[in-house]
Amino acid sequence: MVQEYKTLHGRGEDEIEIEKSVFIGYSAPVSSEDEAAIFVDSIRQRHKEATHNVWAYIIGMNMEIQRYSDDGEPKGTAGIPVLEVMKKEELRNIAVVVTRYYGGTKLGAGGLVRAYTKGAKIALDSGRIVTKRLYRKLFIGLDYHMLGKLQNEFSNRGYIIKDIEYAENVRLTVYAPDEQLESIKKLAIDITSAAAQLEEGEQFYISHDESGAVILD
Repeated sequence: MVQEYKTLHGRGEDEIEIEKSVFIGYSAPVSSEDEAAIFVDSIRQRHKEATHNVWAYIIGMNMEIQRYSDDGEPKGTAGIPVLEVMKKEELRNIAVVVTRYYGGTKLGAGGLVRAYTKGAKIALDSGRIVTKRLYRKLFIGLDYHMLGKLQNEFSNRGYIIKDIEYAENVRLTVYAPDEQLESIKKLAIDITSAAAQLEEGEQFYISHDESGAVILD
């Protein structure tokens, strides 16, 4: 699994008017071509009367699957500009649809490229671009009298204690950045004088915004 990648936190929707044509940008995180196709079809069904529903998507950690459609616009003026916006942002596992309602004024090839580029940008901005970083669950078992010190030390370092279970002993669920896992384990051992019981759990991704702050769903 890659350490991090950029994608969308959720679905987005926004619109602009250019020379009396309305462009509505939609975006969504997707994990497969099937999901992307379902998303594109849902927008098509929503806007059956639209002049065009231009779409593009990128799937895979290495951006290995890239598809687009001009949906009747002149070749190279719609789908490719949408795809290029996504590639410029280095986004993975996303789909974008830009719906156009023609307003009566022709934009020309250059105007169409600029319009669909803007449509893609507003779609992505409204979906909130994030960086997904690889984490691993770390379960820490320890005696009650050690809990306060460990919580303070972890809090000072910005480590995420997701859950605390109170039973005969205390069991913490910590979200550990994958590259910091060993240092976090060492810290827990040092704080508890090697009395902590450590168990590694599954790997998963957590979203971070542009400032680096964690976004927990």
